[in-house]
Amino acid sequence: VHLVESGGGLVQPGGSLNLSCAASGSSFSFNFLGWYRQVPGTQRELVAGISGLGVSNYADSVKGRFTVSLDNAKNTVYLQMNNVKPEDTALYYCNFRRAGYDFWGQGTQVTVSS
Repeated sequence: VHLVESGGGLVQPGGSLNLSCAASGSSFSFNFLGWYRQVPGTQRELVAGISGLGVSNYADSVKGRFTVSLDNAKNTVYLQMNNVKPEDTALYYCNFRRAGYDFWGQGTQVTVSS
């Protein structure tokens, strides 16, 4: 599975970004598909994702601000980020999990700053 993220960048506090992750190279069946983020010197943390049964889950810190969605026709998962905060600054990674295997994208940088 090959994952390519896009949509990161510099955004002001209170602004919005929409991250995309396109999957290719395999069927689109998965156990989990979503987003993690990592700040240098810290562990990678779950931001939001969708299970194979279609159940979404979110980190408490992003609930009500971020929305994860799926376009099966395009094999793409999105992360709509609204009302972003400086603490959302991180490298965001797409994660595709199937049968105990994890696949990761290369990451896309999100920087929230005025």
